[in-house]
Amino acid sequence: MLKTPLPVSPRKPRVAVWLALAFILGLVGWWEFAAPRASGAAPPQPAALALPAGSEVAVLAGGCFWCTEADFDKLPGVLSTTSGYTGGKTANPTYAEVASHATGHAEAVRVVFDPTRVSYVQLLAHYWKTIDPTARDRQFCDIGTPYRTAIFATTPEQLQLAQASVAALVQTKPFAEPVVTQILMLDDFYPAEEEHQNYHQKNPVRYSYYRTSCGRDARLEQLWGAPAAAR
Repeated sequence: MLKTPLPVSPRKPRVAVWLALAFILGLVGWWEFAAPRASGAAPPQPAALALPAGSEVAVLAGGCFWCTEADFDKLPGVLSTTSGYTGGKTANPTYAEVASHATGHAEAVRVVFDPTRVSYVQLLAHYWKTIDPTARDRQFCDIGTPYRTAIFATTPEQLQLAQASVAALVQTKPFAEPVVTQILMLDDFYPAEEEHQNYHQKNPVRYSYYRTSCGRDARLEQLWGAPAAAR
């Protein structure tokens, strides 16, 4: 005699198990986000920021750090450049956080240089010709406080030299607008993500298009003359 199969009851979802799993995943996600910021301490200095013997450091904000990095890589006596963030109120900022204007950081470049080949004063003279010092909280097509211009002195001597440099510029500038570039002491410097380092070398076509379409060199030529735009 054939047995009539009993109807199969639908399997009930294990709600408690899924809720527990979701809670654990959520806790892990929160830890990944919060842990690096919990102490507020600066991250360990990357090996890339180690200084060669006899070298010195300048930190300069000139709008888009891709362009500032490219402008200083060309200068004899510059040993290395690192794009990053400084002048803000939170530790370990990301590009997205800085770009949201929420952290107060400026895009900046850490320039390691050999003072026997190029002095800090010469670096500043080069810096002025690569920025629009008349623009407040913007540079060219980039608008907002992350793109402000500023010199972040790393020593009291650099602070005095930067103040003297801007005072001299005010007296000799070839344009009528006032100079609004800030002169500050450096607090923390956080290297930007790897994709932003040496962007002009990694993505030369995109970089060239961005720099041209942003009007950077056109404005530099207007301010400083043709030689500056040709750098």
